[in-house]
Amino acid sequence: MLRFALHVLASFAVTEIAAYVLHRWVFHGALWRIHRTHHDPEHGHGHGLFEANDLFSLGFAALSMWLMWSGRGDPIGSAAFAWGTGIAVYGLLYFVLHDLYAHRRFWPFQTKNPTAQAVKRAHGRHHQSLTKEGQEPYGLFLFPPSYGRRMRRKREAAG
Repeated sequence: MLRFALHVLASFAVTEIAAYVLHRWVFHGALWRIHRTHHDPEHGHGHGLFEANDLFSLGFAALSMWLMWSGRGDPIGSAAFAWGTGIAVYGLLYFVLHDLYAHRRFWPFQTKNPTAQAVKRAHGRHHQSLTKEGQEPYGLFLFPPSYGRRMRRKREAAG
């Protein structure tokens, strides 16, 4: 069971690094025409339920399901199942923090959770640029610690 948990954690970490790299150099590069629908209101963002950019999430989901399917014979003993689970956990947190909370899509909600607020602040900084060149941070969880410190100072000043 420990081995399974370590594989899930490793998969989660690798998924964030892969998401950063893909977002920075592929989505803001060769696949900008698709990703632009997530950044620019004139090209889809905020219009309708789905954006062309949602295709990327479907790709990650397909990889997760394939890995879990591959390891279905021995889920706890299978590295493939654990890695698929890690990608799925990342995808769930991405959906909740990015789509529902930061972008207020589908079923938006508010929270006072400092980690969620730091993620939202960092992602908002990324969205200040509507250009292909973009702006840091490109990861969902990889961002400067200052975003969390700002939220802590704000809470301390208020309370």
